[in-house]
Amino acid sequence: MIGRPEIDAAAARVAPYVRRTPVIEVDAATLGTPAPVVLKLECLQHTGSFKPRGAFNRILSATVPPAGVIAASGGNHGLAVAYAALVLGHRAEIFVPTIAAPVKIEGLRALDADVRIVGANYAEAFAASVQRQRETGALVVHAYDQEEVLVGQGTTARELEEQAGRLDTVLVAVGGGGFIGGFAAWYGGRTRLIGVEPETSCALHDALAAGAPVDVEVSGIAADSLGARRVGAHMFPLARAHVERVVLVSDEEIRAAQAALWRRLRIIAEPGGAAAAAALLAGRYRPAAGERVGVLVCGANCDATGISGAGAIKSVPVGPMKVSSQTGDRPS
Repeated sequence: MIGRPEIDAAAARVAPYVRRTPVIEVDAATLGTPAPVVLKLECLQHTGSFKPRGAFNRILSATVPPAGVIAASGGNHGLAVAYAALVLGHRAEIFVPTIAAPVKIEGLRALDADVRIVGANYAEAFAASVQRQRETGALVVHAYDQEEVLVGQGTTARELEEQAGRLDTVLVAVGGGGFIGGFAAWYGGRTRLIGVEPETSCALHDALAAGAPVDVEVSGIAADSLGARRVGAHMFPLARAHVERVVLVSDEEIRAAQAALWRRLRIIAEPGGAAAAAALLAGRYRPAAGERVGVLVCGANCDATGISGAGAIKSVPVGPMKVSSQTGDRPS
């Protein structure tokens, strides 16, 4: 299984292209949690989610053919691949299902990607992308089931440990499992990992119960980002070894967490990005006295008008911007 050496190498590889996102410690009273909580704000990463880490690591680790890169995505991974391709000077063809949020499709087009809207869910969009890749020979950048992608996502855990020190427990939202797989590879059992999935899309929960990845039904408000039909083969051995358990949250609990993050901290999170916080706020995970807990807020790509109190604020991903390289941003 992959581990810390591979993630160290990936961190050096992607450092010029990704943000070192902030960590904040929030007192118990602010969010109504049993104890203070450490939030890692990957929602502030380029394109609004953690996904550029894996996308850059995959593309930088390969020889890209003239056809460029190809990916299937519920939205966030596609945005990351399109952004990485644009920065690195490659073509990008992105397949998304009809459930992809309009704000994500808008962002893909703003990043000059060739967008294909195909199928009712991620699995159907992925099948269409496989057929297209056979025709073009483009480099596949998988949303979660690819070693280079998984290792790239693990740089988030490495960065979190540098910033926050020792945490007893880390809560991570799960779709196809690349993100929590990267955390499992980095921590290797040194920190308790709790996966969080929607009740309506629980691929890792069911895989751990079955002892192997299995197909699940997918629906709910977070299906565009956490709606994988089956967890990845690369991450499953890591999860079986190092993820203590998976807790499930309802759509209503996710919505409540979105509202709490906005009202109390002015953090915009899409449903999938708020899922890990929902587990803590809804009491699905109850920390022990004195337990130091980290929570990943991992995505912000949503039209925020539906978040209680957010008014007309929208979160819209944009292309590369000229910003100070001292912040870790990549100049255009």
